[in-house]
Amino acid sequence: MRTMCLVAALLVAPAAAADNELTLREKADGWILLFDGKTLDGWMTSAGKPSRTPVEDGCINPHKCGHYMMVHKEPWENYVLSLDFKISKKCNSGVFIRTASLTPRPGKDVGFNGIEIAIDDTTGSGLHDTGAIYDLVKTSKNAMKPAGEWNRLVVTSDRHKIEVELNGETVTRMDTSEWAKPNLRPDGTMHKFDVAYKDHPVKGHIGFQDHGSPCWFKNIKIKPLK
Repeated sequence: MRTMCLVAALLVAPAAAADNELTLREKADGWILLFDGKTLDGWMTSAGKPSRTPVEDGCINPHKCGHYMMVHKEPWENYVLSLDFKISKKCNSGVFIRTASLTPRPGKDVGFNGIEIAIDDTTGSGLHDTGAIYDLVKTSKNAMKPAGEWNRLVVTSDRHKIEVELNGETVTRMDTSEWAKPNLRPDGTMHKFDVAYKDHPVKGHIGFQDHGSPCWFKNIKIKPLK
């Protein structure tokens, strides 16, 4: 009897997807795969050119891609983004959202056109540690696994709401409606960006930063929100 119950449970249990694939449940729930694990179809550098770095072991590695970051060609608005990432020792990278233009403003890098979720080989929980909204909102804790191990990052970008989940823990939240002045946080402290995020476009490119060290991204999928 116990064996029959076990077999029945296995038959109805959803099959786990292989890397860079969607489960039947994910497809039914509206998830879209952004990276097939084999080609860089749909991806380019932030200069609009093909990456100089090929797919590595079923992953996108933005390091030495040829520009500031690798971006998905289609801009997205209001979504949940889910991905796995792994970093090398002393890595400094980031996941960009809401990169509304790929043309840098004079004297600025293209990162000023978006919002970065920091990824760093650090152990702190400040403004520049993994899970932080870079230089804007501190992460509540450093939930990242050591360099060389895989992490799951989930970012919700929904109108004025940005929420960051790292390895199953919600670590950062931002309400952009509260960010009314350039270079100032809602509490009056200063940050580096001359942007009033209350007015920053919600729709933009998703990207992976090349900041001088190898890092790898896979299982990149997005669920548009109504």
